[in-house]
Amino acid sequence: MTEVPARKLRRYQEMRDFARTAEPAGGAGQGRGGRRFVVQRHRARRLHYDFRLELDGVLVSWAVPRGPTLDPKARRLAVHVEDHPVEYADFEGVIPRGEYGGGDVIVWDRGVWCPVDADPAAAIEDGTLHFDLEGEKLAGRFVLVRSRRGGDKEQWFLLHKQDDHAHPGWNAEDHPRSVKSGRTNDEVAAAPEALWHGDRQAPEADSQVGGAFPAATAGELAALDDLGAGGRWSVAGRDLKLTNLDKALFPAADGANPITKRDLIRYYVSVGPVMLPYLSDRPLNTHRFPQGVTEPGFWQKVVPAHAPEWLHTWRNERAKRGETRRYVLADSVASLAWLANYGALELHAWTSRATDVDHPTWVLFDIDPGPATSFEEVLELARLHRTALDHLGVTGRPKVTGQRGIQIWVPIAPHLTFAQTREWAETVSKTIGRVLPDLVSWAWAKDEREGRARLDFTQNALNKTLVAPYSVRPRVGAPVSIPLDWDELDDPTLAPDRWMIRDVRARLTERGDPFKALIGVEQELPKL
Repeated sequence: MTEVPARKLRRYQEMRDFARTAEPAGGAGQGRGGRRFVVQRHRARRLHYDFRLELDGVLVSWAVPRGPTLDPKARRLAVHVEDHPVEYADFEGVIPRGEYGGGDVIVWDRGVWCPVDADPAAAIEDGTLHFDLEGEKLAGRFVLVRSRRGGDKEQWFLLHKQDDHAHPGWNAEDHPRSVKSGRTNDEVAAAPEALWHGDRQAPEADSQVGGAFPAATAGELAALDDLGAGGRWSVAGRDLKLTNLDKALFPAADGANPITKRDLIRYYVSVGPVMLPYLSDRPLNTHRFPQGVTEPGFWQKVVPAHAPEWLHTWRNERAKRGETRRYVLADSVASLAWLANYGALELHAWTSRATDVDHPTWVLFDIDPGPATSFEEVLELARLHRTALDHLGVTGRPKVTGQRGIQIWVPIAPHLTFAQTREWAETVSKTIGRVLPDLVSWAWAKDEREGRARLDFTQNALNKTLVAPYSVRPRVGAPVSIPLDWDELDDPTLAPDRWMIRDVRARLTERGDPFKALIGVEQELPKL
């Protein structure tokens, strides 16, 4: 850490084209005595918070996907990234699309920091840095702890200590405004003075950064309710022809009314902004029930000839004869509405993106219960996954399937092959299985498992999928596959089909989206 700032900033400068972006380039003439800190809320390909400490003439930086917290029981993944110029502490604006880190940035918090360690540079090198923050949002004693070294993606954890500033449950997303301008990221993205290109208008910039998915408006939902049995409906700027809106797709549960196609469309366009980050840019496999779930459904991957021209699709140029060549890419609430009207009740997105189908961004674990497996036993196995991932220093989250099981989703950097992720998942699964061998069978056929659960790692393969977060399941009452926080596995009222489509909005209002913490996390899998 004794290099001059110019040498430290070489990697930062190599990653940017300063003819296209007015981000500060930095240089050797910067002072060395400052102790500023800044946290920037940065909506690039994925939302994250850039946590920066001024040290030896540069801003030493970590990307924190979920943002820092005052909650002493929480630990936040922090990926160590390149040092930045000290001028970057005041940067608030838009980085052009296509440039490194393209997106909108606000100064979310700033202030001064004081290292506890006598030599903070040496402490960072050793892997543990204790320090105090005095900011407008963040305050008190923090610690950064390295969990794993390796290449350009050195992973750390950021924690707040138990002190007078600790605040259980404190969430950065509850405090979205800039301390520099008072604006949100949306407002910065849309403001012309925030754009680096003078010839680019605000609406264009707003459409190209951030990655938010606009929801159906109250007026659009009211028009859906008033439509009658069918007709033309406009949502998110797209016109759709809807049919048989009063058809009952799901039988009633517990004395409630049956779920109609109108109800299904309303659900998907309402939950769409939360669901679409797990679908966008991913080829989609759909489970269709055009006559409702009381009749047999069927899987469909190919885009039908009658699909609207505006529907985004992906063409698989490597498809062999008889294989699907064109897939839907769901990237708006309008596309979700079209799918629901088409009878696609259940949505399964690929674990890799259409732009790089050979490298998954998720590793999946599927706890598939057998006939003799109780839900409490499923929970025991899920808790073992929590223990295993925690031991390995890997971030993941569980979700109930909406049927009988639980899945564990682990976000990864997209450079491993499916063979590598499957091998890694198999090793973890079989290690877990050895802890409770009486509950687990490795037999493929269900009739050979003697009623026991299977820890299925085989879904880690190209074009093999698990049900998407917030997808409806084809059961009575329209249950939904809901993401969970780990602590919810200890909730005595938890059930795999606890939430129906009429419950999800209240669930999101109360708890938010637990999988949001995984969006943008590109972690490396440790060797086993």
